[in-house]
Amino acid sequence: MTFPPTAMMIRVFRGLAIAEAFSWAALLFGMVLKWVTKTTELGVEIAGPIHGAFFIGYAIAALSLWAKLRWPFRVALLSGLSAVFPFATVWFERWAGRRGHLNAAGAAPQGSEPGSQQSEVTGASDRDDDTVSTGV
Repeated sequence: MTFPPTAMMIRVFRGLAIAEAFSWAALLFGMVLKWVTKTTELGVEIAGPIHGAFFIGYAIAALSLWAKLRWPFRVALLSGLSAVFPFATVWFERWAGRRGHLNAAGAAPQGSEPGSQQSEVTGASDRDDDTVSTGV
C-alpha cells in the first residue's frame, strides 16, 4: 500500500480532528432539538451522517498515521478513544503535536533531544541520526 506524503497526511488528520469536533457539536445540538425541545429531527438527520463521515475519516487517518509514523500503541489507542468523546479529537491533535507524534519526519519536538534542532521552515531535524551529538 502506498501512502500520500506524510506532511499531507498530517494536515488531513488535523483538519479531520477539528471537523469531527465541530460535527459532534452539530450532532449534539440536533439531539437537543430532537429529544429535549422535541421541535425537529432535522438536526440529527443532517448532522448524523456528516459526523459519521468525519468520524470514519478521522479513524482512517489515525490508523494511517499510526502505520506511517510508527506511533506507540498507547498513542494510537488515545487517538481512537478521542473520537468517542465529544471534542476530544482536538485535544488529542494538540497533545500529539506537542509531543512530536505529528512531525513529518517522526522526530521528537524541538528541545526534547540533546543536540537536536528543528528547522522553523520545514520542521525537519538538523541532526543526523547516524552521528552522536556532543551538544557543544
